[in-house]
Amino acid sequence: MMDLQERNEKLFYKLLIENVEELLPVVYTPIVGEACQKYGGIFRRPRGFYISLQESMRGKILEVLKNWPERRIQVIVVTDGERILGLGDLGCQCLPITIDVGTNNEQLLKDEFYIGLRQRRATGKPNSCFSSVLEYSELLHEFMRAVKQNYGEKVLIQFEDFANHNAFELLAKYGTTHLVFNDDIQGTASVVLAGVVAALKLVALPRILLSFSGSEKSLPAICISFASAVTSYKLQVPFPRLLANKNQLL
Repeated sequence: MMDLQERNEKLFYKLLIENVEELLPVVYTPIVGEACQKYGGIFRRPRGFYISLQESMRGKILEVLKNWPERRIQVIVVTDGERILGLGDLGCQCLPITIDVGTNNEQLLKDEFYIGLRQRRATGKPNSCFSSVLEYSELLHEFMRAVKQNYGEKVLIQFEDFANHNAFELLAKYGTTHLVFNDDIQGTASVVLAGVVAALKLVALPRILLSFSGSEKSLPAICISFASAVTSYKLQVPFPRLLANKNQLL
């Protein structure tokens, strides 16, 4: 399938659309998980961009982005590879734009076919050493600044599979200056809320009690979405306006 995508992308998507049930398990879960874990062993050619923490790339991210031939970019999916599909730290082995800041995965560090930086991960985690946090935040900030400068303010930046300690921080930091989205947080919350709202229309209960449990990073966003929906209904305030001021609900 990947060979077909490289040769004829239109035919690849046509085949996928016309055979969704048969091919979706091949190009997505569960097979894609194994492909991510063994990416270095099956790597043939790059797709998208690779931005690393190497000194030679500092201050050159804008120059790298300008190498992409298509100018009318509407959506960018970016990851630092720390939490891929619940599989953990897969380093640089993923997605159209990869921010390679190293990896803490011992198996990958010892893998002769691993294509990423062979060094410990620089992270934005609060209890990490100061230099690690600074390196990580500076690289991400340069990337975000370069994206806006090269593609404008309306390009959507999706933060994909970042670890919890960075996912919420990035949304909060860039939510007012960039068009950003995190599928694991906001996408999951939207689907859960939509499912409950649709179910309530069928059962028509006058009152329900909801209980949330778990450690996934989507859980706080789900709670905020439900709180916003209830408040919107009671106060007759448009739902998007409440979500824009979600901090007032906490």
